[in-house]
Amino acid sequence: MSRGIALVRRPSSRLAEGLVTHLERSTVDVDLARRQHDAYCAALADAGWSVLDVVPADHCPDSVFVEDTVVVSGSRAILARPGAPQRRAEVAGTESAVRAVGLEVDRITAPGTLDGGDVLQIGDTVYVGQGGRTNGAAIRQLRGLLGDRRVVAVPLGRVLHLKSAVTALPDGTVVAWPGLVDIGIFPAVRSVEEEAGCHVVCLGGDKVMISASAPKTASLLEDLGFTPIVVDVSEFEKLEGCVTCLSVLMPGIKGPQAH
Repeated sequence: MSRGIALVRRPSSRLAEGLVTHLERSTVDVDLARRQHDAYCAALADAGWSVLDVVPADHCPDSVFVEDTVVVSGSRAILARPGAPQRRAEVAGTESAVRAVGLEVDRITAPGTLDGGDVLQIGDTVYVGQGGRTNGAAIRQLRGLLGDRRVVAVPLGRVLHLKSAVTALPDGTVVAWPGLVDIGIFPAVRSVEEEAGCHVVCLGGDKVMISASAPKTASLLEDLGFTPIVVDVSEFEKLEGCVTCLSVLMPGIKGPQAH
């Protein structure tokens, strides 16, 4: 039985032109990135998710990072308004996908800017990073749209998105890379030694997706009783991407186009 739908988007042929904010630009192998993306999608499918491809946006170099275009809460999809203007054209394809699977649709509007990578949902609490891509106006809108949940703003340091610095494990604790956010905001924190170790995706049960760039953290998670699902996302990491950026998980949602 499917756990739900995982939205993904194929890498653009212009992926190597993607935005870089806090890293020095390095050469991206687009063919390798495509193979890595295929393996990433296969890992999602193996974990019980029905993978649904958002219509490609080849003219948008960063479009593979589909997480930034939408926030899904239950049966509702809140379309983002990315902080980088050149990424706003990515949202239309995501809107078509979430409407096709029957989600109710709201959206962040100007002057609000929000990237989905700044939104970390843990139980009834929604943590939202406030930094270079997401502003206070969007956080206020999100509070109004998610009136049944607690929305907590998290000021960011020198990091692209909140989920570039902290993500949640299945037990409700978080893994964090020290120094990028005030970890005192979170109730239970495990600091990790590898930057890529603070990027995880809960796939259901005890399965946790993590980058091959974080072998020590993967071993730690295994010792803690989780099952690490290790994927190589090296080409996306060159563009400040990680395992969270490449999909949007929608638990319990079914759709005719998923496979």
